[in-house]
Amino acid sequence: MIAKLKGRIDAAGADWLVIDVNGVGYHVACSSRTLASLPGPGEFAEIHTEMLVSQDMIRLVGFATVNEREWFRLLQSVQGVGTKVALAILSTLSTPEIGNAIALQDKAMIGRANGVGKKLAERIVLELKDKTPAFAPLSQDVAKLAAELDAPRPTAAADAVSALVNLGYGQAQAGAAVSAAMRKAGDDQPTEKLIRLALKELALA
Repeated sequence: MIAKLKGRIDAAGADWLVIDVNGVGYHVACSSRTLASLPGPGEFAEIHTEMLVSQDMIRLVGFATVNEREWFRLLQSVQGVGTKVALAILSTLSTPEIGNAIALQDKAMIGRANGVGKKLAERIVLELKDKTPAFAPLSQDVAKLAAELDAPRPTAAADAVSALVNLGYGQAQAGAAVSAAMRKAGDDQPTEKLIRLALKELALA
């Protein structure tokens, strides 16, 4: 199994690169985030890889970090998530954003990735909810908010976080603000009020 490659990047496209390792060129599929984090053609780089073997093909998928590779494996454990969809999610969201979205059961965030419909997004956040902390610990605020989502009004908090993210705030930043709003006003507030209070928290930050 090929787990890592270190060499010179020969060429790169929208979702792939060719890396020359001692004269052998390896074609590697990558997320756009991984490609953006690597140097350009002619430069040396190190990438972590996953080797996929099927009846008629052997493919390599590359990642900037081991954590990204672990997320790729975990995402593919969900029925309906293949290589293309997993890479689309990793291209759209950073690994902390994926972890926070799953912890908050925010299917709208996962659904931003190309090829991820509503039903698949629901399946991803549901099936992975109890699996992610093993290698993707959440921030204290987001972890607390995730626990609060099991309260009687879970959708209000999740919807408030999603609304703030749609306004341009980061997932962790939005989660912390909503968590602070819930601490002050209580966890039984409607979505609209949580959004207003969270915006005030963000303005004071």
